[in-house]
Amino acid sequence: MSDDLERATWITPHHGRSSALSVRRCRLEVVAGADVGTVIELAQPAFVIGRAGGSADLALNDPKVSGLHCELRLEAGGYRLRDLSSTNGTYVRGVRVVEAWLAPGSTIAVGKSAVLFTPLADAVDLPLWGEAGLAGLVGQSPPMRHLFEMIERFARSDATVLVQGETGTGKELVADAIHQRSLRAGGPFQVLDCSSLPDQLVEDQLFGHEPGAFTGAARATMGVFEAAHGGTLFLDEIGELPLDTQAKLLRAVESRRIRRIGSTKQIACDVRIVAATNRDLAVEVNRGTFRADLYYRLAVARLTVPSLRDRRDDIPLLVEHFLRQLDGAGVAPLPHDFLDRAQAHAWPGNVRELRNAVERAALLPHHPTVLSAEAAPRATTGGGTTIDVTVPFKVAKQRMIDDFDRRYLEALLAANDGNISAAARAAGIDRMSIYKMIKRLGLDDRGDEEPTNSAARSP
Repeated sequence: MSDDLERATWITPHHGRSSALSVRRCRLEVVAGADVGTVIELAQPAFVIGRAGGSADLALNDPKVSGLHCELRLEAGGYRLRDLSSTNGTYVRGVRVVEAWLAPGSTIAVGKSAVLFTPLADAVDLPLWGEAGLAGLVGQSPPMRHLFEMIERFARSDATVLVQGETGTGKELVADAIHQRSLRAGGPFQVLDCSSLPDQLVEDQLFGHEPGAFTGAARATMGVFEAAHGGTLFLDEIGELPLDTQAKLLRAVESRRIRRIGSTKQIACDVRIVAATNRDLAVEVNRGTFRADLYYRLAVARLTVPSLRDRRDDIPLLVEHFLRQLDGAGVAPLPHDFLDRAQAHAWPGNVRELRNAVERAALLPHHPTVLSAEAAPRATTGGGTTIDVTVPFKVAKQRMIDDFDRRYLEALLAANDGNISAAARAAGIDRMSIYKMIKRLGLDDRGDEEPTNSAARSP
């Protein structure tokens, strides 16, 4: 056990192998607001503060708090606080926080409430799977062995599971492992990639159609819900699902019944749902692009697949695994320094990128090197903007867009003395667009600890 309260997680070795992944117990005490005096203690890798009625770990009866307001994640480097694109923002010492390391004893201000964060001296050991693999998944690092253990536990139930992780981490393999280890293993495992379909075809792929339901529908066709009857349906990249289809999916998940397009008949479907996304669905809920009720229904059980840069100990094992899959004629030995360069590489594409690198190195031994000698997690454009290549493209792009929108809007309003009509004319956009941007970026209500910002309001 560690008595250094700034250490949130640590690994306990035993005879050369990690025997435990320890997570410090923490106390959250509400010191201001409607719930003052409420205290909870948690020992888990991440927990969420939000409004009562949702799925937050600390639920506050505060209308100024978003359903999923902010997240505290316990990591080897400390305590990471992240605002989940909440409406009214998250503050520490009067400073609005997007993402930051949180010091022990800090007070987190959300809405009209304040929460004192206190790490405790004791910790909880997370269970680790006893082997370096499970149902096609490979890994001996503590984060992966804990993931294997949770897969085994969740597989025993029929609960809906939400798998989150960056692109290329192996979310479909996790879903398949849940299926293989469940009582449904003898049934079908159906996959629908929600990001690969035009919006108008998603409902058809989910629920099927009857003859004549639309132009070209010559015969009855079942959707993946029916095809997965008795087994597991994996909905990949569910964050890309159109809003109108999300409502229909929610009804199907709750009732276990579907209706084909063009039919009035209800069809019972005994299906276990596993969904995956590389988006942060809590953020998407606050932005209004993902239904909160569907999120709560899907996230009954949650799994997070670690990125490859957070499990570098697994790289040699993964390389060996990929080489065994390539075993055959034409496979050359890897360059002698391949593993050294692989350990230094940033791997923005995660395990998928590593597999492709191994294949190129083994099948094209004279191909120019594909790995840099040093990790290069960041690059700078000609305009001086820092690009973080350790996060997925969509996430990095959205962060840059939000940052530009916020800085542009603040400067625009300041230049026009807070007059929204004048600001809209100067920017060449309508007033409602200004109001929507103010609300989306959380500039309309800075909370009690912030001075009134006249630039965010029309006189």
